[in-house]
Amino acid sequence: MRRGKLPGPCYQLCSADGEHLANSRKRGKNGVMRALALVLVAALILFGVYQFYLKKMPTTDAGTASTQAINLTGVRMDLLQIAQAERGNMALNSNCASLDELITSGSLSMSRSGRDGYMYEVTCRGGADFQVVGRHAPAPEGSPIRYPTLAIDSSMQVSEVQ
Repeated sequence: MRRGKLPGPCYQLCSADGEHLANSRKRGKNGVMRALALVLVAALILFGVYQFYLKKMPTTDAGTASTQAINLTGVRMDLLQIAQAERGNMALNSNCASLDELITSGSLSMSRSGRDGYMYEVTCRGGADFQVVGRHAPAPEGSPIRYPTLAIDSSMQVSEVQ
């Protein structure tokens, strides 16, 4: 690096080949700005993906609070487990069993007959047909929370019943 007059346009601090050092510093700042712009663009793309896909995920049940999603999923899993135990019992014993009989016989690994306010009940309809219903006590008057009554039958499809 030399200081002083050089032939050509370089009259300030210059490198050995006559290039302004100020120009080389600007190029470094441009690279940082480009990297920052790329990070910003990537963040905007990720935010767009979040808004489009994750925000539009389906809710579990219309009219229920979002905090109930985990409880309702657990109730659905319990109903499916009870229905599978009932099917197995019907295949072995050719008869429909109550929930207590399924628990005491070891066909069902549940230790209680409910979850988070839901109580389960098995109804035998004759032959190989049964229905398992999960009911919750009604919500207080004027409450925005709704507790759906869920049921599963021998078709193994969980649905909401009135």
